[in-house]
Amino acid sequence: MDGTLFDSMPRHAWSWEQTMAQAGLHFTAADCYRGEGRRGVEVIETAIREQLHREPEAGEAQRIYKIKAELFAKGGETQPIPDAPELLKMLKEQGDEIWIVTGSGQQSLFRTLDRHFPGIFTRERMITATDVNKGKPDPEPYLKAWERCGKDKKECIVVENAPMGIQSGKAAGLYTIGVNTGPLPDSDLTDAGADIVVPNMKSLIQIIQTQQI
Repeated sequence: MDGTLFDSMPRHAWSWEQTMAQAGLHFTAADCYRGEGRRGVEVIETAIREQLHREPEAGEAQRIYKIKAELFAKGGETQPIPDAPELLKMLKEQGDEIWIVTGSGQQSLFRTLDRHFPGIFTRERMITATDVNKGKPDPEPYLKAWERCGKDKKECIVVENAPMGIQSGKAAGLYTIGVNTGPLPDSDLTDAGADIVVPNMKSLIQIIQTQQI
């Protein structure tokens, strides 16, 4: 979702940096992009263990994540990634099932999707942070989507913009495309296991139209 459907990663990076600094933790924009796709509480818990050398207190990560989510929400409306609406419209017209697999657990998620992409998504075809025990790069999120959709694995394609999401898709045994909408080098997505890497959604549309996948 973030960085694939919505151009939200710069604001996520900023709100993560601000929130983690308030909690006495070092966290950069690059950390945000490389860790994108993980559940927010897992990101915080890992930072506490690695930097403060202790176990998180009960509810601590949840409290910090709530601050981050509130700070992100104050930044205003997030706009779609260029050509993402056109891609979704094309897939829907082709009769393809479209699923969301996101590390986000924010309650406004479905309203935001429905406002920008009306008629595309349903809650039944959405795997969020609240639906899994382990977030990306663990395969659980994509395995859960695959199990629920009832398709053969060869009929499924994962579209991701971040290394951990790509690792999750590949670990689930699914064909995975990296769309590099952020500042990371293509090699980060290739090294994570992407079957192909494209620079933007327009390129992905062209690949689908020419039946290269």
